[in-house]
Amino acid sequence: MLIKGGQVLSMDREIGDLPKGDILIEDGQITAVQPEISADAEIVDATGMIVIPGFVDSHRHTWEAAIRNCAPNATLDDYFVEVLDTFAPLYRAEDVYASNLAGSLECLNAGITTLVDWSHINNTPEHPDAGIRALQETGIRAQYAYGSANTSLADYWFDSKIAIPGDDVRRVRETYFSSDSGLLTMALATRGTGFCVEDVVRSEWTLARDLGIPITVHVGMGRLAGRFGMIKQLHELGLLGPDTTYIHCCYFSDEEWQLVADSGGTISLAPQVEVQMGHGWPPVMKAIGYGLRPSLSIDVVTTVPGDMFTQMRSAFGTERARVNAECWQANVDIPENMLTARDMLELATVNGAHVAGLEDVTGSLTPGKRADVVLLDATALNMAPIHDPVAAVVLSADVSNVDTVIVDGVVRKRGGKLLADVAAARTAVQASRDYLVDQVAQRKTTAPV
Repeated sequence: MLIKGGQVLSMDREIGDLPKGDILIEDGQITAVQPEISADAEIVDATGMIVIPGFVDSHRHTWEAAIRNCAPNATLDDYFVEVLDTFAPLYRAEDVYASNLAGSLECLNAGITTLVDWSHINNTPEHPDAGIRALQETGIRAQYAYGSANTSLADYWFDSKIAIPGDDVRRVRETYFSSDSGLLTMALATRGTGFCVEDVVRSEWTLARDLGIPITVHVGMGRLAGRFGMIKQLHELGLLGPDTTYIHCCYFSDEEWQLVADSGGTISLAPQVEVQMGHGWPPVMKAIGYGLRPSLSIDVVTTVPGDMFTQMRSAFGTERARVNAECWQANVDIPENMLTARDMLELATVNGAHVAGLEDVTGSLTPGKRADVVLLDATALNMAPIHDPVAAVVLSADVSNVDTVIVDGVVRKRGGKLLADVAAARTAVQASRDYLVDQVAQRKTTAPV
């Protein structure tokens, strides 16, 4: 496949940006990125397109697609009750399948080619099987992060004594992820200190490291977890390491930032959720200041949109607003390292791949990497005329501009339309919504007064 004549934002600092460039793909791998390439190949005409690497969503609870927008006004405290203690206990394996199918197609439609699926809905062994099967069917690149069950808020959150079942994690690892080089890889989605007793925390970290899979954990957010001092506790337990991604991180002490940086940990931020639900200010510049490379994620479609354009703009606007306000208050000039549009595109692509442990595979248009490529229609009125292609992507583009999406060399969206049975996915996820809403209503009707 030869992508010809697009405006290429490679996100590879050696290749740079090409005002007009070609990308050659062979056997799912990028083999050349140059101003002009001649080859006997299927031609993808990228005239009028901006060509970028696929976006990387480094943390999404994809299973919540069936309850999209159920909690539009929720705080984080509300979310625990309205989602984890209301809908989650009712989820059947088929609801996880329907949500992951629709949710990962939603990602592909929006130009997200890599997804960290933070799946804390494993109420039975059939639940992870269903979620993984849906990811396989859509053809997205994904890291399946095996999480806890969610059948009771009292049992699974806040000093929980119930560990993620090691036997089932091992079964899933052996059944689906015997190799770490496939389109799908595995991680462990742990709740961590404050949410679990120390013995559970130790057992889950040990399980992940025994299996050689990375760890991903929510930390330092909101009224509750912001006061747990989770990083300091993990340090005292001797558990910090380069295999761990820390999500949100809104309320870290300087000591905790340094501990994460020194341990080689990685950072995932969900800016729209963080400012909307009360997690705290997205600490983009704080992370960068400690030499870290933060990434972006969607988190929950129960409350925010599921596209990366929203996240880039939310992080860009809120972080600049916070810094500007602090500088105004102190009557000083804004710092020279103020966030730029290019910074935000890096967070959404190559930094995301770094956080997912896939930087040698995806995140930039670099020869040798797998071909995860997105073509954006830059002739549309919301983007044209182009003065600065990076600014056009970060500040003007939206899902309607995503014309073509390629994952591992396979076209998943062409001419603005997904090459998938969207109607079947929509029917399935709507049926799950109907079932879950009905079950919630029945419980409210029969609940004791």
